[in-house]
Amino acid sequence: MDVTADSLVSRAAHEIGLRVESLIADVEECLRRELPELWEDADIARMTTDNITEHVLVAMAGLEHGIEPTRIDPPAADIARVRRLARHGTPVSAMLRGHRLAQGIALDRLLAELPRLTSDPELIGAAARKVIAVTTGYVDRTSEQGVVAYQEERHRRLRGRFSMVNEAGMRIGTTLDIARTTEELADLATERFADVVTVDMLDAALHGNDTQADEPPVLRRVARRSVTGDPDPTIAPQQLHIFPDGSPPDLALATGQSSRHHPDGPADAPGTHPVHSILVVPLRARGTTLGVAQFSRHRNVDRYDDEDLLLAQEIAAKAAVAVDNACRYTHARTTALSLQRSLLPTRTPPQSAVEVACRYLPAGGRVGVGGDWYDVIPLSGARVALVVGDVVGHGIHAAATMGRLRTAVRTLADIDLPPDELLTHLDDVVIRLSAEAATDPDAETASAELGATCLYAVYDPVGGSCTLARAGHVLPAVTTGAGAVGTLDLPPGPPLGLGGLPFEAVEVDLPEGSLLALYTDGLIEARDHDVETGLTLLHQVLARSAPSLESTADAVLEALLPARPDDDVALLLARTHALGDRQVATWDLEPEPAAVAGARSNVARQLSTWGLDDLDFTTELVVSELVTNAIRYGRPPIRLRLILPRLPGGPGDAPNGSLLCEVSDASGTTPHQRRARTYDEGGRGLLLVAQLAEHWGTRHARHGKTVWAELNEGAGVDAFTSVWA
Repeated sequence: MDVTADSLVSRAAHEIGLRVESLIADVEECLRRELPELWEDADIARMTTDNITEHVLVAMAGLEHGIEPTRIDPPAADIARVRRLARHGTPVSAMLRGHRLAQGIALDRLLAELPRLTSDPELIGAAARKVIAVTTGYVDRTSEQGVVAYQEERHRRLRGRFSMVNEAGMRIGTTLDIARTTEELADLATERFADVVTVDMLDAALHGNDTQADEPPVLRRVARRSVTGDPDPTIAPQQLHIFPDGSPPDLALATGQSSRHHPDGPADAPGTHPVHSILVVPLRARGTTLGVAQFSRHRNVDRYDDEDLLLAQEIAAKAAVAVDNACRYTHARTTALSLQRSLLPTRTPPQSAVEVACRYLPAGGRVGVGGDWYDVIPLSGARVALVVGDVVGHGIHAAATMGRLRTAVRTLADIDLPPDELLTHLDDVVIRLSAEAATDPDAETASAELGATCLYAVYDPVGGSCTLARAGHVLPAVTTGAGAVGTLDLPPGPPLGLGGLPFEAVEVDLPEGSLLALYTDGLIEARDHDVETGLTLLHQVLARSAPSLESTADAVLEALLPARPDDDVALLLARTHALGDRQVATWDLEPEPAAVAGARSNVARQLSTWGLDDLDFTTELVVSELVTNAIRYGRPPIRLRLILPRLPGGPGDAPNGSLLCEVSDASGTTPHQRRARTYDEGGRGLLLVAQLAEHWGTRHARHGKTVWAELNEGAGVDAFTSVWA
């Protein structure tokens, strides 16, 4: 039988095949020595061993049966394993070098086997060339297919990375809520990248403090997502905690550097899934570390590689910017809201004219705090001013402008201006503020003119009347004692800041128990309904009976507003009280000195009837001075009035310990307090009134004036003695 090179190669391959385990062992030993990166991961090591075995068996079978190199098919799982190497991050050079090392060992075995089968040197040479050609062709073909599959997988991963980064830009930071932003990061990562994601924020950063203030840094768990849905048994949501000193998250916070880790054993608590690969990425924005995100894998068998770490850094960077924006917005909103609330009345002052319930609700979303406000201002004569206003715009500037306007309204109310005149002066204030803002170097404040609307109402419990004027503001609603709800028809008046246009006041009668609702436009305007629908809802709520005014206010907000309204809202509800004949005493006086004695007598009898004998001496002194001044310097008719206010919310005629004394005449001359010289016979009257009264002042009407004084049981002879000492 003639021996050919092909048959000699076949016999050599057959002999090697009988001892193939030894060849496989030698190849594996060589690769472990030369390519240790293939053996670092247990799954990759097992895959490498299987790949060596199958490639050796396939190559030897091809040589034994004389199959052409181009027709020897690599193992069926070869391409899948190459893709696995690409996902694992193993360099393609390691795969190619592994093929060449394995080829070299197999060639050595085959070439060493040929001389044992024949002594013909020419035949051995031909067979050797045949073996080299077949093994080289097989390795080249397998390597080419592997490189193509490797590059395809790399390109797929690169496209996936770009897609994920792009998706992160769209899905992370959709709101300015810190918790929601971190949850969006965790949701995206668990869908495409990780099995478990945790996000911890520095507690100092959440509160707007120096992030380096805490040592060690205190963190708050703000987000956690798991593909299995199981909770973290060690750290609860929103729990404060500290990472162990020197741990990967602690180092990431200290250095600002990302890292990847491959725990040898279970990294989670007992009862949870063992983690085999972890990425630790600090959340940094504008040079500041805000927190740390951790991405873990336990289901996905592929370990994180450097490209995964880069991807995690990219999406974490987008999340960090969004979180930083949310933090800045939250801090700015908190500051503006704190300013807004500090400029609003913390409590309504005690007064007997109305029972009030007030609400302020800031806008939600990106709109922020606005310039809506309300106020309740006690006035002389037991009257009360009710104010609601709305400054154009949102943010700190709007809140600051609101505070200035509220102060201006209170100042103008102190001099008892009628509503229409008060709005005229307030219009001038807004015009001056707008002129100041126009010259402000801050472009944001200078770019827009200031504007505001306001509704100012004065309720008089003695006459049961209410005088109202508005500057471009929405109309108030009123509920009478009969239960009918309607809208008061007031002249519109221009918004504040236009200038040159008049305001008009209207006086309406409000029976005792009427409910007056003053509010800003954010209450009745919304995306899901128009103004008319909002007014209808408001009237329906006001028509219902409620246990208290506070519950009515809550019901109004619940019925008309969503959880996060589009605009801020101010609401002021006022239920009217009336002071009847048992709380008010009035006398018309003759313009002659003898009327002073009669006035004192009438006052004494009335105080005795009211049970205020302790105020007898003080009140008679004040009445004497005020009536004497009216007779001497004023013009008839002259009227004396005593008002006994009621306790807010108290039983019918329960006094509140104070007494209001008023003397009116037809003169417009305003009395002024002055300090009398040592030998002056007069000039001490108003000084005496100022010492004896808790408050005193003058208010002007269309015709004439009223000088008033508020007395209480604390004033008495000591003050009188100090004046004349």
